[in-house]
Amino acid sequence: MILQHALMGLVLLVAPTCISSFSIPHHRVASMPRASSSTARFSTVVEPTTTTTTSSSSSSIEIIEGEEKIPTAWECNEDAECVEIPACDEEVCRTSLDVRIHNTWYNLSGWRKAHPAGAHWIDWYDGRDATDVMDAFHSKKGREMYKRLPKSSDETIAVLEASVAPYSQTEINFRKLRDQLEADGWWDRDYVHEATLLGIWASLVVGAAVTAESAPPLSTFLLALSMTNAGWLGHDYIHGIDKFTDVMRPFAAVAAGLGPTWWSDKHNKHHALTNEMGVDEDLATDPFLFAWAPDPAHDSPLRKIQHWIFYIPFSFLFALWRVDTLKVAVDSVETKRPDAKNELWYLLAHYFVLLTFFPLTVWVPAVFLSGLMSALIVTPTHQSEEYFEEYQPDWVTAQFKSTRNAVTTNPFSEWLWGGMQYQLEHHLFPSMPRSKYPALKPILTKFCEENNVPGGYRESGEFEILYMNWDLYRKVAEADPVPGAPYSRGNGQLGAIDLGTSPGAGGVGLGKFL
Repeated sequence: MILQHALMGLVLLVAPTCISSFSIPHHRVASMPRASSSTARFSTVVEPTTTTTTSSSSSSIEIIEGEEKIPTAWECNEDAECVEIPACDEEVCRTSLDVRIHNTWYNLSGWRKAHPAGAHWIDWYDGRDATDVMDAFHSKKGREMYKRLPKSSDETIAVLEASVAPYSQTEINFRKLRDQLEADGWWDRDYVHEATLLGIWASLVVGAAVTAESAPPLSTFLLALSMTNAGWLGHDYIHGIDKFTDVMRPFAAVAAGLGPTWWSDKHNKHHALTNEMGVDEDLATDPFLFAWAPDPAHDSPLRKIQHWIFYIPFSFLFALWRVDTLKVAVDSVETKRPDAKNELWYLLAHYFVLLTFFPLTVWVPAVFLSGLMSALIVTPTHQSEEYFEEYQPDWVTAQFKSTRNAVTTNPFSEWLWGGMQYQLEHHLFPSMPRSKYPALKPILTKFCEENNVPGGYRESGEFEILYMNWDLYRKVAEADPVPGAPYSRGNGQLGAIDLGTSPGAGGVGLGKFL
């Protein structure tokens, strides 16, 4: 950090006029990132009459005998093909946005807008290492594409390497394990297994439609099971990186009314930054449920009875997700995100089927029942484990510490949990087909022992883990509020970034630090 501040001070002395951030619609003013995990970079604009030479991490400006050399930055398309462009327009200059992947620093300032999963992911890893997150979410093709992106400048690398943690031995060993699993074909799909799961889902939908008029309660139950099952199938397909899942990606929208774009934006942040307080939006359930005692400013009277009423907000899970999906789908069309119009048509098709074949008295209760079942499954695998107030540079160890598996007791539960009982396997290898997780369990157990992972491989029986989650709500209900406690609830899709806990908060650059 001493080196970082010295370099910043030196450049501020010689930079004449402008230090600013990207022109990002959501972010007008840049904020200083946390010193423990990132450092800000900057560009400069020079008066045309000045005769000097100065540089920044993203561009270089030379004035020779009154002639100005224009500073440059990068502009990239979705194929990671980049060209140099002027760094400055009439108002601002682009700054560099630097991310480390497998020991190499890349300048992603020109790639951020072209990133199919959204710019906020790139912003969050400004000045940080993204190796394991990059590997977890991308195919081999994607992991080769980033190598074509521009490298960071030597000056920037010198500053960043002084402030970013080196790779732990656990991370290094995990990457070797991943390479071995990939070479052994663990990402190959079992199409008989996939057909069986889709057949079960289709049978539930048909059964619900046939009984909609003659036996509405049974129809509601069957439809709720189909929605929950569709959620798990869609979850697997959206995470997938093979040709089959490319085709099946719209399944979540058609079968469950949940948009892939919304799901990716929200859910992948949970995967990348699991149990980071104020960042992981899957923990953002207040003011109805609190996973830790809040600051008095963010407290609610409902907290004192949350362990008695938890099933009510749980039931609203799918309903809220559906509303958020539609908001994001419309916004995605307006901002021209990839495949946004088709996704909106898939969602409309879903509601056309519901309104055509099922009365409101069947499908509306089914939405709430499926929400309850899903919340009971997704919530306890993380909430009873460790939370982090600071960014965790060792992503692998953080997944082990923040995740607990559920041991199911019967075939129905094994199906109903939809692979989420193998939560650790899923978090470490989200793009791997869930049919592989049972065989992966002993491998991860051994890895845990050999690398002395704190807390080891964590698992509990399906009913024990539900009780642990309820008991957490009880303890938090009985606790006094804690002044200064982290704020858990995000602010829309950009959640933590807007709250100022991300290096990308307010844009990229020195900003408020000045």
